[in-house]
Amino acid sequence: MNKLLKKLTEAVGVSSDEGAIRQLIKDEIENHVDSWEVDALGNLIAWKKGTQSAQTVMIDAHMDEVGLMVTSIDGNGTLKFSPVGGFDDRALLGKVVQVGSKKITGVIGSQPIHLANATERQKIVPRKSMRIDIGAASKTAAGEKVKVGDLAAFLTPYEEQGSVALGKAFDDRAGCLVVIELLKRGPYPFDLAASFTVQEEVGLRGAHAAAARIRPDVALIFDCTPAYDLPTPPDIDESPNVRLGKGPALYVMDRASIQDPRLVSHLLKVANQHKIPVQIRRPGGGGTNTASIQRSGAGVISATIGLPGRYLHAPTSMISLDDLTHMIDLAEKGLKELKFEQLAD
Repeated sequence: MNKLLKKLTEAVGVSSDEGAIRQLIKDEIENHVDSWEVDALGNLIAWKKGTQSAQTVMIDAHMDEVGLMVTSIDGNGTLKFSPVGGFDDRALLGKVVQVGSKKITGVIGSQPIHLANATERQKIVPRKSMRIDIGAASKTAAGEKVKVGDLAAFLTPYEEQGSVALGKAFDDRAGCLVVIELLKRGPYPFDLAASFTVQEEVGLRGAHAAAARIRPDVALIFDCTPAYDLPTPPDIDESPNVRLGKGPALYVMDRASIQDPRLVSHLLKVANQHKIPVQIRRPGGGGTNTASIQRSGAGVISATIGLPGRYLHAPTSMISLDDLTHMIDLAEKGLKELKFEQLAD
């Protein structure tokens, strides 16, 4: 079992409350970097000196995960909540969460199906009708355990089944694992600045500050991207997007950024030379920290490598461990074989 991935995914780190996952990552990398710092927003930035040039490459993954925030407590002791990050309401009912710093266990529930009429059974239960039930009998009893503003994270154990892994927060703890491995496998010809950023899920906020601090020449961003291979559309063989088990996915364009074609071309060339399976993510939709990083300062040559994942932004998602291994391999070789003159045209 990948013990580090298990620790990363099971750690709590809803956007704006990344302290626990930041500490875990710091402990993992501090013996493999020259220095590290935590900025005002909570980004963890680590520096690793290069062997040749004085240029700087930024490698980035966000630490935060989607979750919930308690907005009020009902008289019966159940908790109203709002999403922190993007959700499909259908994924919430019946899921177990841990609330606040005390990690109080709760279940997301609504009116029992037994009491719903025929019309109600045909509708998706809206989030406003859901509550987190922590077993409290009254508002006073609930208030002794949690408070308004407390964050709730999904309570999902990590599990492996053959070549796939199931768990929460692969978006983007899998990316954090990649950055950690890259730091351990250095040094590189240039200075490496690793950023483990906060609040990506609520607007790419941490990356803006991290890029301003680092001022990189080139940036490589690691994130997860939805695998659109299930359920299978009729034309999957003719026009697939990314699939599980077919390698990491290179971004070309998403809703918020266009990847630098020179850097994308370099990564494709490396993948071909080393026979690393790779996919091209269909342009459009979504967005990563690349949008903030490439616009920082005078502009940064940037590209994104995505790990395909099923059921992202849900209490449980699925990735291919083979894809993750190939992602690390592509990133390591892509960095060590990077020549800045290739990016000057």
